[in-house]
Amino acid sequence: MDFSSVLSGFAVAFEWQNILFCLLGVTVGMLIGVLPGLGPAATIAILLPITYNLEPTAAVIMLAGIFYGAQYGGTITSVLLKLPGEASTVVTALDGHALARRGEAGPALGIAAIASFIGGTASIILLSFIAPALAGVALAFGPAEYTILALIGIFLVGTLGNGSVIKSAAAAAAGLLLATVGLDPLLGTPRFTFGTDQLADGIDFTIVAMGLFGVGEILYNLEHRNRPQAAVPSFGRAIPGRLHWLKSRLAILRGSVTGFVLGILPGGGATMASLVAYAVEKRTAKDPSRFGKGAIEGVAGPESANNAAATSSFIPLLTLGIPANATMAVLFGALMLQGITPGPGLMSDHPDVFWGVVNSMYLGNLLLLILSIPLIGLFVRMLKVRPGILAPITVVITMIGTYSIRNNAFDMLLVIGLGLLGYGMRKLGFEPGPFVLAFVLGSLLEASFRRSMRIFGGDVTEFVQQPVSGTLVAILVLTVVVVPLLRRVRTRQTANAEEEGVRAD
Repeated sequence: MDFSSVLSGFAVAFEWQNILFCLLGVTVGMLIGVLPGLGPAATIAILLPITYNLEPTAAVIMLAGIFYGAQYGGTITSVLLKLPGEASTVVTALDGHALARRGEAGPALGIAAIASFIGGTASIILLSFIAPALAGVALAFGPAEYTILALIGIFLVGTLGNGSVIKSAAAAAAGLLLATVGLDPLLGTPRFTFGTDQLADGIDFTIVAMGLFGVGEILYNLEHRNRPQAAVPSFGRAIPGRLHWLKSRLAILRGSVTGFVLGILPGGGATMASLVAYAVEKRTAKDPSRFGKGAIEGVAGPESANNAAATSSFIPLLTLGIPANATMAVLFGALMLQGITPGPGLMSDHPDVFWGVVNSMYLGNLLLLILSIPLIGLFVRMLKVRPGILAPITVVITMIGTYSIRNNAFDMLLVIGLGLLGYGMRKLGFEPGPFVLAFVLGSLLEASFRRSMRIFGGDVTEFVQQPVSGTLVAILVLTVVVVPLLRRVRTRQTANAEEEGVRAD
């Protein structure tokens, strides 16, 4: 690790304008985390047009702050109202709300904030040491290696995402198909343009993101706008006592490690990390029956895990150019819009962006720790604003942002069309995440594959014969084919054992 670059990154992160954008990002992230439904991916997609006029470092610092700030915001309503603002805080509601009902909402929120801060900060430190080493190895990658990496990213998110594997794979295939619209990258011939010049340059990533995540999510969430208004328990003193800290300290440590590891894996992310951390705490507890009834470890473990995962998910994005989840795919697009290609060359070509963003996370986590408790009252009052009021305002902002990109009304029609597509996908159980990820990686996959085939003289077996790409192919087969098969066999064995046990009884 080049310590001079790290120090210069701190200098970049602590420039007054970057501090301001970091504060703006984490505050917006907390607000979005409180409001169920919209989510950080949709928010970042809606705000992409704003980043056109910002410096690359400031833009990514703000967008990154929205992502990990949302993990904090979702905790507040999970504890007070049992109304998770984020999927990653669903499991926190189990014990957090139970603590709130018996008058311990303050300590629960305090432990959640401290655990989030420790988990996020520990993950940043590990990221700073691991990312340079991984990027150094990846600098030797060529077109063949990037082809397999793109496939790994698409297949893993398609198969490890939530919901049906077939539906996730179908969504990813549709994203790959949409990425081919426009001129052929090597021959310059038009593809799927339907004779219109409007599609000759392809479909801008911002349009896809704002349509699927912005308009699509808004339309879908309007169906669930009638939420019951729960009474808000008093939260009093938010500083946890000595007993709460003693019970939570090992849970925070275990959650931080769990979250860091799972955040790196494509398809893992903050939601999976929080669920696994909760399961670990319940399994290691002397009295598992306490969980679900107000165990403080059931708050500390998941909260440290989801924030650690939110930070470590930047590792594959920044070092390999592979988004680990839907939000990272949107951030990938944001970097591309700034003329910066995420991947092995990012650290050497744009060290100010890489280390400025990474080191800004220290400040962002500190700001979140400071802001999380004082703003609780504001966040709870926000929940009383009807979605029927917020949704039209958000759609108008989205359409204005769309038009401002190229001053083209056709782009607005595309956003509406993609929004209806996103709404239909959600209704039918298709996740938009694999679609957007495949769209982002589609151009990289096509260009790298075709260059590789020219280098290999059309011999596809060269992918396996090359040492690095062959190793990546083995990893691809292992994670996409072997692991799911083993899981299926294990599930069947468990089901058979349960049936035999029932029959024996």
